[in-house]
Order: sequence, then structure tokens, then C-alpha cells
Amino acid sequence: MSFPVNQLGAGDQEFKVEVAGESDEMTGNGTPTASSPPNKSKRTSFLSSLGFHDFLSPEVWRASVGEVLGTGILVFMIDTIVISTFLMDTQASNLILATLVALIVAILLIAVGPVSGGHINPIVTFSAALVGLISFSRAFIYIVAQCAGAVLGALALRAVVSGAIAETYSLGGCTLTVVAPGPDGPVTTGLETSPALCLEIICSFVFLFASLWMAFDGRQAKKMGNVLVCSIVGLVLGLLVFISTTVTAAKGYAGAGINPARCFGPAVVRGGHLWDGHWIFWVGPALSCVAFYLYTKIIPEQHFAHVEVHRA
Repeated sequence: MSFPVNQLGAGDQEFKVEVAGESDEMTGNGTPTASSPPNKSKRTSFLSSLGFHDFLSPEVWRASVGEVLGTGILVFMIDTIVISTFLMDTQASNLILATLVALIVAILLIAVGPVSGGHINPIVTFSAALVGLISFSRAFIYIVAQCAGAVLGALALRAVVSGAIAETYSLGGCTLTVVAPGPDGPVTTGLETSPALCLEIICSFVFLFASLWMAFDGRQAKKMGNVLVCSIVGLVLGLLVFISTTVTAAKGYAGAGINPARCFGPAVVRGGHLWDGHWIFWVGPALSCVAFYLYTKIIPEQHFAHVEVHRA
């Protein structure tokens, strides 16, 4: 979720890209003006996308603190809910989990949004960098902060639950398979690699397409307001959690992660089988981000001209 920073409205005819003291004038469609040499414009645009100056920006590092705290709270609360729904042993556990995930995500986006843009998810950060909303340097800082926050959240959960619960329920982490006792010895149950990867790619792309685009598009974000946009993002995530945990009906499979950092935290703290197939929770969303980027290149330019550009 990325909150508006510098909106380029439909009536704006030109804007400036500034990197390390250099400035190039460009038209609204990204074409260099007569006063800007094409080679210089391309070089400046490339350097701007990298944004190495963000590594020296105190504002970016302060914003990353919001990502640490937001992701940490997200992991602690969602993993707690995952464990709780299993302990309740109700028939509607998937529905309860999806509803609470939607509520938590919406609340955290509203809380963290004014601080850092409210990403709290490497999928959001990477896709924002690909489409040019933030620099790749800022994206790197944010993703590291999100992973650190996820580890802290998992450590906090491990500190308040018993070892037996953490062991039995995998600390609420992302699992493809689990080993359960059977009549003839331990039995491995769950979902195979190929369908799990496909589900991760599909769910991550739907998340980007159906909800985050409203945050990236300045017209819709301004028209609906941040609270409504955050609520829709949370609702879409909740629906995807419900779908991914019910469509497979495979015990041992925790559903699509749709947030690599959330899967990373419990894997670091709990370890063991949480590392089995862990790459799926990174590769799947990464492919979805690339697919979403290609989608933004296909749609009409006048639509994408309303995205928000965030530079330190």
C-alpha cells in the first residue's frame, strides 16, 4: 500500500526528475523536451530509478522503522490467529482466519501508511520499485526492514507460546507439508511444489491487480480515500487467504503466503520443515510482480500517468 506523495494530475504537462543535483525536464508522457539531450535524460532516469542517494537519506531510514514495526506486529498477530484457529478446532476456521487477516491488514496499513507508505510486504515494495513509484535503493531498505520486523514478530510469538504449541503448529508459519504420525509410522501430508508455486503466483498477482492498483493510481486513491483503499486491500487479502486454504483442501499446506517476509520470520525462528520449499514464497510473488509490471506497460499511458512518484 503506497500513500500519495507527489501526484501527477491529468492537467500537468511537465515534471522534473532530479538526481544528485542534476535536473531534466520531461513531458508528461516521459519524452525529453528540446532542452534535454536524450542520452542525458535516459541516464538520469536510470540513476533516478536506482536512487543510491536514498541510502544516505535519514528520512528513508526513519520510514524503514515503520516497516520494521508494522511487519513485526503483522507477523505476531497473524501467526497468533493461525495457531488460535487450529486450537479452536471449528469447522469455520478458514473463514475466521480470513476475516481476522483482512481486519488486521487494514488497520496496520492505516497506522503505518503515514510513516512509510504502509508497505509491510515485499510484494508491495518490489512492485512499487518496478513501476517506478519508489527507487530500488529504498525498496532494498524496506525489504530488509520487513524481514527484520518479521523475525522480531516471530521471536515475540515464540516468547509467549509454549514449546509444544510452537512445535505442533509450526509457529503459525508458511508450510507446504507437515509430518504427522500414521498407523505405519510418520506420514508427510501437504501440497506438492508445482501446484503450490502456481497458487502463489496467481494469488499474488490477483492481490496486485485487484487491490494495490487502487493505491498506485492517484485518481482512485484520492477519490476513495486512504481508509477505504486500505480496507479494500485487507479485504482482498482476506479473500485470497480463504480461497488458498480451502481450494486445495490439503492438510499440512498453510495456504498462499502472499507476503514473503511473513513466511521468512517464522522460518528463521522455528526452522525445520518451514524451510522446505520456502523459495516458493519468494519466487512466486517475484514472478507476479514482474507480470504486474508488464501489465502496467500494456495499459494505456494516460491511465498510468496518475500514479504517485515517491522519491526521497
